[in-house]
Amino acid sequence: MSFDYETLELLRKNHPSWKLLNAQHAPFIASFLHRVFLVPNIRMMAQSDLKEALEDELFVLREKQGSEAFKGTSQSYLNDWAENDKGWLRKFYIDGTDEPYFDVTPATEKAITWLASLTQRAFVGTESRLLTLFELLRQMSEGSEVDPQVRMAELHKRRDAIDYEIEQLATGRISILDDSALKDRFQQFLQLARDLLTDFREVEHNFRELDRRVRERITLWEGSKGKLLEEIMGERDAIADSDQGKSFHAFWDFLMSQSRQDEFSKMIYQVLSLEPIREMQPGNRMHRVHYDWLEAGEHTQRMVARLSEQLRHFLDDKAWLENRRIMDILRSVESHAIALRDHLPDGPFMEIADMYASIELPLERPLYKPSIKPVIADLLIQNGHADVDVAVLYQQVVIHKAGLQAHIRHELNSNNQISLSEIINRHPLQHGLAELVTYLQIAASTDSIIQRTVVDEETKELVYWQTENGLQRQAVLPRIIFVRGGM
Repeated sequence: MSFDYETLELLRKNHPSWKLLNAQHAPFIASFLHRVFLVPNIRMMAQSDLKEALEDELFVLREKQGSEAFKGTSQSYLNDWAENDKGWLRKFYIDGTDEPYFDVTPATEKAITWLASLTQRAFVGTESRLLTLFELLRQMSEGSEVDPQVRMAELHKRRDAIDYEIEQLATGRISILDDSALKDRFQQFLQLARDLLTDFREVEHNFRELDRRVRERITLWEGSKGKLLEEIMGERDAIADSDQGKSFHAFWDFLMSQSRQDEFSKMIYQVLSLEPIREMQPGNRMHRVHYDWLEAGEHTQRMVARLSEQLRHFLDDKAWLENRRIMDILRSVESHAIALRDHLPDGPFMEIADMYASIELPLERPLYKPSIKPVIADLLIQNGHADVDVAVLYQQVVIHKAGLQAHIRHELNSNNQISLSEIINRHPLQHGLAELVTYLQIAASTDSIIQRTVVDEETKELVYWQTENGLQRQAVLPRIIFVRGGM
């Protein structure tokens, strides 16, 4: 961001955080919102509950500052803080309820967090942040290194350091952190824990802004619905694939692991039981800070799901309106046709020469071919003798299809369904492959006996038969099931 005068002046006039800091009752607003929303990690509160809490706050302040200090009502304050020109509270409705709900905006949380950083800290730690910087640089350097030898050398170096530490522990020399180092690291932990909750609200705000832009685009869209959905899904994927979206999903996947939650709970209870940490008075809520992260992340996930559901309803409503418009046009055409039914126009109503254009290209026409006259020779036919065995002509195999259908009918009388292999086992093939092919023809055809035929391509069956020479043959077929009519 450019830090020139014009940019800062524009932020002073328009940014909600700067407006909150310049507000007349900024201490009252910031302290109340911090106590009600940020400290207990509340993501939304009903208007009745928030109004009651604000009335209690006003009562206490008027007792201390006088009745003329705060003249407005709790409802007027809430409505004023939720106005678009201020943007300190977000006012919204939940499906199924007619009572408004409130939540602080990311800009408000940023302003309150900055105010909290103005107080003088009794202990300012720098060692832990320096170690964190070194660790981040190491992760980036190793993660971007493409040379395997360099990465292996670094891993060996870290392994040697771990082996040395193990040797020191084996000899009884244990190195522990002193009180200053513990306080330094715990202070940084508190800051990062608060920053994570702020990041959740900002991610939720980004998705909400996307949904608002999508609704505006749907309302003003005049093109095809497919093109609109393509642009909308592309923009939603752009946020999910952005650096912020990827980091959020990676954090969420890491924290959703049950083993990670158990490990974190064990470590946080161990750290909070240390005497230097108890002296800092971190508060009882630090015992469940990871559950606050889970609750905030789950609220963000539910909000994205609700936005997707509302978007679907919005598109369904628009499609319903379009279909209704089409039906209105069709009814108008029908009503006009009925009105003109007894007043037909004179002459032919419509003439169509042909249903399609007849196109003949010159090169598609066949060339002329002279006719060939056969020449019949005037020869006498003489009797001859041929050494051909004509007995083969009388040995043709004829498959009796009705008999095979009778087998299927007989089996379906006692069974709701039966496979082809079971029928062949009970009625062996007499004519081999020809009879098997006839069964397949019956399965593929529509017959009054067989209501339908089911073919299971995933299951294979073996069918056996014997030839006249006594040789056994087999065929591998998908399972064919004949189903009795009415099933």
